[in-house]
Amino acid sequence: MSGPRTPEPALGGQGASSTGSQDEDTADGIQSSHRMLSFSDALLSIIATVMILPVTHTEISPEQEFDKSVQKLLATRIAVYLMTFLIVTVAWAAHTRLFQVVGKIDDTLALLNLACMMSITFLPFTALIVVYAFHRPHLLSPQIERSAHRALYRQHILGIVLRGPALCLAAAGFSLFFYPVAYLLMATVIFLPYVSKVAGWCRARLVGPREPPAHSLEIFTFDLHEPLSKERVEAFSDGVYAIVATLLILDICEDNVPDSEDVKVKFHGSLVAALGASGPHFLAYFGSFATVGLLWFAHHSLFLHIRKATQPMGLLNTLSLAFVGGLPLAYQQTSAFARRPHDELESVRVSCAIIFFASIFQFAIWTTALLQEGETLQPSVRFGGREHAFMFAKLVLYPGASLLAFACTCVLSSFSTAIFHAMQIAVPFTFLLLRLLVRLALAGLRGLRGLRGPARPTHTRPVPGATDDAQSPLLPAPC
Repeated sequence: MSGPRTPEPALGGQGASSTGSQDEDTADGIQSSHRMLSFSDALLSIIATVMILPVTHTEISPEQEFDKSVQKLLATRIAVYLMTFLIVTVAWAAHTRLFQVVGKIDDTLALLNLACMMSITFLPFTALIVVYAFHRPHLLSPQIERSAHRALYRQHILGIVLRGPALCLAAAGFSLFFYPVAYLLMATVIFLPYVSKVAGWCRARLVGPREPPAHSLEIFTFDLHEPLSKERVEAFSDGVYAIVATLLILDICEDNVPDSEDVKVKFHGSLVAALGASGPHFLAYFGSFATVGLLWFAHHSLFLHIRKATQPMGLLNTLSLAFVGGLPLAYQQTSAFARRPHDELESVRVSCAIIFFASIFQFAIWTTALLQEGETLQPSVRFGGREHAFMFAKLVLYPGASLLAFACTCVLSSFSTAIFHAMQIAVPFTFLLLRLLVRLALAGLRGLRGLRGPARPTHTRPVPGATDDAQSPLLPAPC
C-alpha cells in the first residue's frame, strides 16, 4: 500500500484495453454481472410486492359490516405482509452486499444466483456463491482479488451470509411448538444490522473498545453509515412501483367488461352506460395509478439529488416501499364505495393512512440525508440551495394532503368520499403548478422580511475551519 502508484494510462488507451479485456473475459466465459443484478432486483421486488395479494383478496361481502372481526383479520394479514416484505428486502440488501464482493460472473455463478432467487433465505445457495467465487478469485472484486487475506474475507463473509438462513431455520423449528419465539426470530432477521450495531455499542461501553484487527475487513460490514449501492436501491424501488401500478389493474378484469347481450338488454345498446356501471372501479383505478405514479416521481426526484445512500436511508426507503405495496389495498377499499357505502369512512381513512406513511418515509429519507448533507446530497438541495425549498414542497405535498383529508373526514364524515376524490384530483394539478407556487411563497416571505426592515448585522468571530456552506441562508437566492 505504501509503494509507488503506477501512472494512469491515457483515456483512449484505457478504453481500448477495457474493450479488449471484456472481449477476453467473454471468450473465457466470464461476464459482467450488471444484467443479472437487474434481473435479481426486478425478481425480488416482485416477490416482495405480491405479498399484498392475500390482503387485497380478503373476502368481505357487501352485507358484512367493517366490524372488529374484519378489522382483526385485516390487521393480522397486513402485519404478515409487512413482515414478509421486510424479510425479502433484507435478503435483497444481503444480495447487494454480496455482489459488492463478487465483481464478475460465469455460467455456474449465474445458475447459483437463480437457485438463490428461487429460495432466497432458507437454502444455503448464497453461501455456495461465496465459496465458488473465492474458489475462482478472478470473479472477485479487484480489491479482494489482490488481497493477501482472502481466507479471512471468505470466513468473515460466510459468517454474515449464514446468519439470516440460520435464524430462519430456528424460527421454523420454534413455530412447531412456540410461535411467539418464531416471530421474534423473524423480527431479528429484519433488524439484525441494527441489533449488531447496538450490541457492539453496549459491549464497548461495558468492557471498553476492542482492539482493531490486524487486517481490517471493511469491504463487507453492517456499518449503519456504510453506503448502499444507489443504482440497486433505485432499481429495486422502481420494480416495486412498477409492480404496484400493474397490480391495480387485476381487479378490473372480464367482470367489469360488459357482455354484448347485457349491453343490448340492460343498457339498451349503450356501451357508455354499461361501462358507467363499473364507474367506481375505473375512478379508483385512475386515482390510485396517479398516486403511485406521483409517489414514484417524488422518489425519482429525491434520489436524483442523492449522492450516497446510507443504511438508515435504506431502511426508511424500505418502509416507504412497504406502504407503497399496500396501495392495492387502498384501491380495493375505494373501489368498494358503491358496494359497501356504510363502510366508506373506514375505507377512506385506511387509504389516507397508507398514502401518508408511504410519503412521510420519503420525507424522512430527505431529512436523514440533510443530517449529512455534505456527503449525501447534491449542493442544489442542501440548506440554502436553489432547489431546497422546491424539494421540500415536493416531498411534503402528499403527507400534508393525506393528513388534511384524514382530518377533514373526522369533521365532515358524511362527505368522506368526496373529500378523498378531491384530494386525488387536486394533488396531480398541484404537482404541475408546484414550482410556481413555491416561487410565489418565497417571494411572499422575502416581501414580509423586507417589511420588517434590514436585519442588523451581527459581528461574530469566525470559527477556524468553518466553511461557507455552514453560513448559507435557509432561503435560496431570488430566481
